[in-house]
Amino acid sequence: MDPQNPGAVIQTERLTRTFGELVAVDHLDLVVERGAIFGLLGPNGAGKSTTIKMLTTLLPPTSGHARVAGFDVEHQAREVRRRIGYVPQLLSADGSLTGAENLTLSARLYRVPAAARASRISDALAFMDLTEARGQLVRTYSGGMIRRLEIAQAMLHEPEMLFLDEPTIGLDPVARRAVWERLLELKRRAATTILLTTHDMEEADVLCDRLAIMHQGTIALAGPPAELKARLGAQATLEDVFIETVGGEIEEGGTYRDVRRTRSTARRLG
Repeated sequence: MDPQNPGAVIQTERLTRTFGELVAVDHLDLVVERGAIFGLLGPNGAGKSTTIKMLTTLLPPTSGHARVAGFDVEHQAREVRRRIGYVPQLLSADGSLTGAENLTLSARLYRVPAAARASRISDALAFMDLTEARGQLVRTYSGGMIRRLEIAQAMLHEPEMLFLDEPTIGLDPVARRAVWERLLELKRRAATTILLTTHDMEEADVLCDRLAIMHQGTIALAGPPAELKARLGAQATLEDVFIETVGGEIEEGGTYRDVRRTRSTARRLG
């Protein structure tokens, strides 16, 4: 792994995580270029969430190496955390606080300078189209508004890298597209690098410059969506590519725990 590669925000080399005899991530080699939206796809149990947890320093690798924003995730975890934003799949906004209060709390946690907090919060609310709702309790927000608020929270300290785990899970089509628009605008205006996981093939096709399909802890296929579809023919969809790569596992739906967690999240978001 070349730590001096200026074009890469994420680099992994043989990144591995095991849980007893289970190999969740198996010798993963991954490069995410600066300024891109990179999608990580795969059936439940493919290793996507475990990969994100290692890249965000929440879970140490069993072996191998990873660098995020130029820093080693295991040995320079504090430096990595200063340079990333993370929006988990589960609800992270506090419903008993207003939108502005949630952002104020996040600004303090991220150690945004006091003199810059008010302007950063106002800018974030405006960017996510939440200015009029800034004084409302978050428990009154729609699912799409909550997701936009959570992204705003993760961006307050102007991170180099933003991680999104299933960013539109449980949202209706209108709310989903509003989140997509904000993410694409975020990439254009802030040159923010984004890594997201998703089971939504349309979402991956619309948002991602490049994507990787994980299967059994490894990357089975990677490239720009258009190129991956072209391999199967002019009329191929990304869902066709997915099924061709991992077989029928997209229909398996994961374990009971996966289903319960997903439905719980969907209920909370709206």
